[in-house]
Amino acid sequence: MSDLQPVRGTRDLIGEDARRHFHVIETARRVASIFGYDEWSTPVFEDTRVFARGLGDTSDVVMKEMYTFPDRGGESLTLRPEATAGICRALVTNGLTQSLPQKVFYAGPMFRYERPQKGRYRQFHQIDVEVLGSDSPLADAEVISCGWTILQELGVSQDTVLELNTLGDRESRDAYRAALIAYFSDHKASLSEDSLARLERNPLRVVDSKDEGDKRIVQDAPTIHAHLTPPAAAFYDKLQEHLTRFGVPFKENPRIVRGLDYYSHTAFEFVTNRLGSQGTVMGGGRYDGLVEEMGGPHTPCVGWAAGVERLSMLMQAPPVAPASVVVIPVGDPAEGAALDVVQTLRHAGIRAEIGFRGNVKRRMERANKQGARAAIILGETEIAKGVAQVKNLLTGEQAEMPISELATRLK
Repeated sequence: MSDLQPVRGTRDLIGEDARRHFHVIETARRVASIFGYDEWSTPVFEDTRVFARGLGDTSDVVMKEMYTFPDRGGESLTLRPEATAGICRALVTNGLTQSLPQKVFYAGPMFRYERPQKGRYRQFHQIDVEVLGSDSPLADAEVISCGWTILQELGVSQDTVLELNTLGDRESRDAYRAALIAYFSDHKASLSEDSLARLERNPLRVVDSKDEGDKRIVQDAPTIHAHLTPPAAAFYDKLQEHLTRFGVPFKENPRIVRGLDYYSHTAFEFVTNRLGSQGTVMGGGRYDGLVEEMGGPHTPCVGWAAGVERLSMLMQAPPVAPASVVVIPVGDPAEGAALDVVQTLRHAGIRAEIGFRGNVKRRMERANKQGARAAIILGETEIAKGVAQVKNLLTGEQAEMPISELATRLK
């Protein structure tokens, strides 16, 4: 065995793993297209400032998890840890802030230096849906509905629950922040070191703490709902009304928060109990200030990201491997005719391969092993008669068939 192994936190996608992975992406791409989203692709690495601005200089991702390095010109570059910041940067640098709204679908690898665990890798993959340039709660509802439809199409919606919250507008959050500081200040002696550091600067992140002691304190912390302004409450009510009309079931969870100032109103997660502690499979919300962080005008946005690996693990059964038709030439003179047949089948949209190596028996065994649905056997006698021997590898039946009719019959 070679001493060269995949780097820790990465993996090869082969066979069933690859089929699961790409089925998730292709399903999401198809559904997003039906919802009217266009696919974008941005560079896999960006100026480090894109993510420092987009994720906040003090976030755990920026402080501990980003793959950041100087290039040969001395510029600081970062492998993307998430997609949204790059999408907002692309909106600004491509002059699209004058052509709003933009509805964006995105799929690709992301990179974070964190401890690998079930469903989480250092190179992982996400699908994203974003609406850039709409401040309507209908946009929030449609984005969530698109995600729900993807989960349905993947056959995993029965294993997920949509949890919903609001972060209100700025006035609501300012009042809520003051209430949180007052509450947690009375519990300083019991808070974790990380939460103490966050208390004055960003008390909403204390609400999202993963520390077990903090969680017990958070249980009795105030929620934002008592601090919502009338416009913020109306936005949240309208969102729930639209979700009901879309047929998307949800439950409210007042503990879903986002720590950065540019997040507002909607925050949500699709969660599951089938993946242990890695329960969130899709999450997002409204971020009305991120485009400004990238140097653009005020642009209200909403979107979500979902982990391809986690969705792949949720799927009950992998997609069935596509079955080929294998063309087996008998003898060198038959290879030319076999090539013609393969080309004809492929042009008709039929997955077709040539059996390359070994005698006829070996080639038939290989065709059976790879799960082919039929074998076409071509020898000099068959070619002279304009026919081929076609064996159905599922039933074992074999029949002679005109070469000119192969594509039509095998279709």
